[in-house]
Amino acid sequence: MPDWNARYAAASAADALPARVLSEFAHLLPAQGRALDLACGLGANAQLLARRGLRVDAWDGAEVAIERLRELAEYEGLEVQASVRDVLVRPPEPETFDVIVVSRFLERSLAPALRAALRPGGLLYYQTFVREAVDPERGPRRAEYRLGRNELLTLFPDLRLVVYREEGRLGDPGAGFRNEAYAVFQRARDVE
Repeated sequence: MPDWNARYAAASAADALPARVLSEFAHLLPAQGRALDLACGLGANAQLLARRGLRVDAWDGAEVAIERLRELAEYEGLEVQASVRDVLVRPPEPETFDVIVVSRFLERSLAPALRAALRPGGLLYYQTFVREAVDPERGPRRAEYRLGRNELLTLFPDLRLVVYREEGRLGDPGAGFRNEAYAVFQRARDVE
C-alpha cells in the first residue's frame, strides 16, 4: 500500500496539474455552485474549480495533502474546504454537488453514491488509469485499480454521456492520450 503522506510531502505543488478532462472541458462548468474534488491529492482540480467561481469541497485520506491544499487555498484566497475524509466510510451525501471531479482514483463501489450526490443537471468529470496502457509503469500496478476496456462507460449507466475518450494502444502509441480514460457525465434535470 502506498504511503500517500510521504508521496505528497515530497511532491512539488507546481507539479500538481488539473486532470486533463477538467482542463479541456472547463467550459462546461456552471458559473456558480458547489463542487467536490474527491481523492483530491494536492488539489489541482479543486484550485481550478475555485478559480472558476465554484465553492469547493476537497477530500483526501492523506493528511499531508490536505494541509498543503489548505495553506495554498488560504494564501491564494480560494474558496476551498479541504478535509481528510475516508470516502468509503463517508461517501458524499445525495444531491449535494453541482460538479464532482474524480481523477486517478478508482473505487467501483462508490459509483452509485457519486451519481446520487449530483444535483439534477450536475456534472461528473472522471479520469483514471486503464489496463490497456501504453506505459503500464504509470499508475497503479494492480489491475483492479485500473479500468477495463470501455468500463468507464458502464459505471454510470443512468447519467448522460457528454464526453468520452479512451485510446488504448490503437495506432501510434507515441501520440494522443494514452494510459487513461476520461468522461464527463451529466445527471438529468428534473424537467428536461
